[in-house]
Amino acid sequence: MSKVEDFLTVTEEQEIVDAILKAEKNTSGEIRVHIEAHTQKDHYKRAKEVFHLLKMDNTKQENGVLIYVAVNDRKFVICGDKGIDKVVPSNFWQTTKDTIQSHFIKGAYKEGIIAGILKAGTELNSHFPWHSDDTNELSNEISKG
Repeated sequence: MSKVEDFLTVTEEQEIVDAILKAEKNTSGEIRVHIEAHTQKDHYKRAKEVFHLLKMDNTKQENGVLIYVAVNDRKFVICGDKGIDKVVPSNFWQTTKDTIQSHFIKGAYKEGIIAGILKAGTELNSHFPWHSDDTNELSNEISKG
């Protein structure tokens, strides 16, 4: 697989966006997915860079979550903003990572991303529940690099 465009179909991308909408109905957290072919950088550092480029560090409660996928590198990273890091245990994202990984190993990329999004939404809900005055602060569309 050489192109980011070949990683997911248009229909699969819409299913992922729908999963983000579903997950964000229960939390004030903001979830985004970014897909790119490759990075020369450390994957976590690149994910943090993309996090900033997408202005995910500008949310009111500092509770943005990025699922970053480097397709050709066969790597993914989940990173959250400092508001999340302040209130959750250090292994908070491990279950979400495990959920995604179990699907990715089988080549079920869409399913892995969707399962990760829904798991992240559930995890965020316990610390950042949705309130009637919450607004969607970030785009739900998949970004590509």
